[in-house]
Amino acid sequence: MAKKFIRRYLPDPHKIRDHKHLRLFGTLLHDPNLWHLNRRSASGAFAVGLFMAFVPMPFQMIPAAALAILFRVNLPIAVALVWITNPITMPPIFYFCYSLGAWLLNTPVHAVGYDFSWEWITTELIRIWKPFLLGSFLVGAVCSAVGYLGIRGLWRWHVVRDWEQRKLRREKNT
Repeated sequence: MAKKFIRRYLPDPHKIRDHKHLRLFGTLLHDPNLWHLNRRSASGAFAVGLFMAFVPMPFQMIPAAALAILFRVNLPIAVALVWITNPITMPPIFYFCYSLGAWLLNTPVHAVGYDFSWEWITTELIRIWKPFLLGSFLVGAVCSAVGYLGIRGLWRWHVVRDWEQRKLRREKNT
């Protein structure tokens, strides 16, 4: 079952509760709904994690954990999914978000060089922030919705398939 497959790769809840960045949530991490693995919690965690993956901010895991706690969805899945945008994948993903936002706002796409300094932030980022944030929000919202619906549908399909297999086994044994 999908539940067994996912649970095999999830870390121990006690390790996550003791993680140095997540200690700020204190006793909120003791809510059992954050650790349950069912269709609602997994699909909600995918929605939260995929949305936060496309939010251009540092330390995305902390807001993802806060949203998982707020919506009472699976915390490990939500936090793990923000790593879709990691230092290797960030430039192409965020450039796509910027290009999409520029296309939607009907503005030209500027060639953006990446020099992470204060001067770069004050010159380049000020010029591209509107299309970049619009594209990031839109891609995050679409990926979040697709992830939510996809996991719910996949989970449902898997449960129905298991029920049909049990039914066939029972009919075969009688």
